[in-house]
Amino acid sequence: MRGETMKYKRIVFKVGTSSLTNPDGSLSRAKVKAITQQLATLHEEGHELILVSSGAIAAGFSSLGFKKRPTKIADKQASAAVGQGLLLEEYTSNLLMKGIVSAQILLTQDDFVDKRRYNNAHQALSVLLTRHAIPIINENDTVSIEELKVGDNDTLSAQVAAMVQADLLVLLTDVDGVYNDNPSKNPEAKRFDTIDEITKELVEMAGGAGSSNGTGGMYTKIKAATIATMAGVPVYICSSLKEQALIEAAHQTVDGTYFTAQEKVMKTHKQWLALYAKSKGKLVVDAGAKQALQEEGKSLLISGVKAVEGEFYESEIVTVVDEHYQVIGKGQTRLSKYAIAQQLSKNNRKGIVIHRDDWMTISGELALLEQEF
Repeated sequence: MRGETMKYKRIVFKVGTSSLTNPDGSLSRAKVKAITQQLATLHEEGHELILVSSGAIAAGFSSLGFKKRPTKIADKQASAAVGQGLLLEEYTSNLLMKGIVSAQILLTQDDFVDKRRYNNAHQALSVLLTRHAIPIINENDTVSIEELKVGDNDTLSAQVAAMVQADLLVLLTDVDGVYNDNPSKNPEAKRFDTIDEITKELVEMAGGAGSSNGTGGMYTKIKAATIATMAGVPVYICSSLKEQALIEAAHQTVDGTYFTAQEKVMKTHKQWLALYAKSKGKLVVDAGAKQALQEEGKSLLISGVKAVEGEFYESEIVTVVDEHYQVIGKGQTRLSKYAIAQQLSKNNRKGIVIHRDDWMTISGELALLEQEF
């Protein structure tokens, strides 16, 4: 396939715990080998590949004497500390036999929230892909808090796919796509082949978590699809149970559920603003400013600001609300709270508070993401 135009050159694959483990929850070396063989084939074809892999806890818990996957946070983190090395060793040794270099990257939500760390991770991944290495990514389960959560590798894979502006995100699972009902309980359930818009109804249909070894059901996959498609990355959910699941997904997305990407692609800075930036304060704006921001794509001028809340400095993130306190969006302010408060006391107010390049309107799927997930 080298030399030919490929539809999906840069692909992020997410492989869940249930796709890597034996029935007793322990790591299956045979399954890991099958995945690496497929990655090697696609690598040889010229694809740029990232693997987001679960399985660190599954790989490590038996070595610490646990009879089954632990549920306490400290036990999970200890298991992950042991298992991450064992899991990576499996991947690394299998890929090296094919002459392919792999790289381990452990991420936490802080790596996305902190702008500098976000840019560093983006640059490191770009270099690895350019140098034909395969980054193998997992959340840093040993040190991450809040119930080990980004909080799941579906979400993490979407965040990574958005960051590197992948051509496709493939979520491999034990179900061959998204259904209108649970196919294991309802034999009449119908699969969605293509989803062009993620709605509240679809989120509700997705329900809760899946098997006991993993943490993600279809609900987290819908969340992941929302993040990725908003960033311009199409998503394909398919079965991991097929022998050549990764290769098939890379070549033709016809036996699963395909989510089309939004046409307007968010740049890296806008992605960070939309998905990760934490707000430090609030600006209340008038109807004219609301229209300028929402409908006309203009910057927020100081003349449109009615009130200011919270404590923030220049270049920090603020949420902007209308006079009824409905959220309009968020952006990076050019003025501190004190500078804005000073300006509000003047009759002749001039200047930009938030430039349009540093602004993100919260509507559509982004509003759904904030409300439902």
